[in-house]
Amino acid sequence: MDWPGGSGRRWRTRPPTPRSKPFLYLLLSLPLFLLLFLFLYLSPFASFSSPPLPSASLCSRLSLSDQRFLWYAPHSGFTNQVSELKNALLIGAILNRTVIVPPVLDHHAVALGSCPKFRVTSPATLRAAVWDHIMELVRDQRYVSIADIVDISSVSASMVRTIDFRVFASIWCGRDMKKACFSSMCCSLSTMRHITDLSDQCRYLISGLNPISSTSTCIYPVEDDCRTTVWTYQQHTDKELDSFQPDESLKKKKNISYVRTRKDVYRSLGPGTVPDRAAILAFGTVFSAPYKGSQSYIDIHASSTDLKIKHLIEKIEFLPFASEIMQAGRKFALENMKVPFLCAQLRLLDGQFKNHWKGTFSALKDKLRSLNQDNTISGTIDIFIMTDLPRENWTKTYLDEIDRDKKYKVYTLDERDDLVVGAAKGVMKAELGIKSGFLPRNLDVHGSQESCALGSYLPDVLLYVEESVCSCASLGFIGTAGSTIAESIELMRKNNVCDL
Repeated sequence: MDWPGGSGRRWRTRPPTPRSKPFLYLLLSLPLFLLLFLFLYLSPFASFSSPPLPSASLCSRLSLSDQRFLWYAPHSGFTNQVSELKNALLIGAILNRTVIVPPVLDHHAVALGSCPKFRVTSPATLRAAVWDHIMELVRDQRYVSIADIVDISSVSASMVRTIDFRVFASIWCGRDMKKACFSSMCCSLSTMRHITDLSDQCRYLISGLNPISSTSTCIYPVEDDCRTTVWTYQQHTDKELDSFQPDESLKKKKNISYVRTRKDVYRSLGPGTVPDRAAILAFGTVFSAPYKGSQSYIDIHASSTDLKIKHLIEKIEFLPFASEIMQAGRKFALENMKVPFLCAQLRLLDGQFKNHWKGTFSALKDKLRSLNQDNTISGTIDIFIMTDLPRENWTKTYLDEIDRDKKYKVYTLDERDDLVVGAAKGVMKAELGIKSGFLPRNLDVHGSQESCALGSYLPDVLLYVEESVCSCASLGFIGTAGSTIAESIELMRKNNVCDL
């Protein structure tokens, strides 16, 4: 790392004289060396110092295990993280690996960049950032598995093996995960640690920050990212160029020379390959999105020859929320609104959406105009609004107009509402994330819970409950164009998850 320097001038020194006292100068400089040492090793910049070498005992633990794992680095918002989970489950099934299921990361705590612009964070840096953020969630007692929120039990039971990150980190890395536990099963897991804490070595191994032998049976870090690779499966396009490539103007402007190649994930990383020998196969992101007739990173479709994978693709197209969240949404729709209603999802503050209020409100105006002209609707029109704009800031906006108009009755939810708090408590008690994956045979679910963080934190499930409410809107749904949240709600409505 290049440390900030001064003006470039050397320190002035006196010419040597018979009275110079080199020992005194050395003695006076010792405190400076001590301060520099403490700064390098105790400050946040310590992460740039030489990493610990992978412990032989850690690799031995992995190699002696009958499990072969797949790790990936999720990023960005919740809906993107769900998309990555689906792709990880798919690749895990193809490669016959146990997928390590991560927690829900804070919104945009880890950023990828832009695949279409060929400007992304490297896989190793991404994996390290995800590990560090997970440890932050553990320390702050804000850990919630993504499998606590999204129910993957229908596929993890028979189609692909999974393991909760807390289980993996506790058993193989020796990490104390008690601050990430909120109910009996996870708490019991935290009491059975009888191995040395090697979580620092785990970080460097999983991230791929350490140079590792290409023949290592410990870990294989996948460094192919969306700038160079599109992963496929049984499409007979292995090693062919992808249809989307950087154009000449972008090459000149950004001085890049990337070439995107389609690679069969099974042929490149499966049986008979060097990566297949590794106990952990560590990807960077596995997020993908359509772009200019192709996919940014993962392009795996239903295979005509592999019926298992074809069935899995069909199953993961829609993964429902945990039952505690879905029940809360139905309850609000039935008991609070009681009548047919419209749902409007309005994203107004985040990213690109904050500059497109006019277009976002326009679709809602058109829908309300249509409903007002519908002779089959009598009385007020009930509207459930989910938005990132706090209600106290609605003044002088179209939302304020609707709220004051007697033709409409507006409903919203707040994270402090009893219904939302109750759903959060139910999610924590259910422990769906722990239960849906691999568990050690000797786990005592009645073990000690004295050191666990029971009841100290409730996850923020407001967004998920709101989506569940919108899935029940019988007068229709208006979503923000380009929002992945809107896409998620449309998928829920398509699958008729609200059975009122």
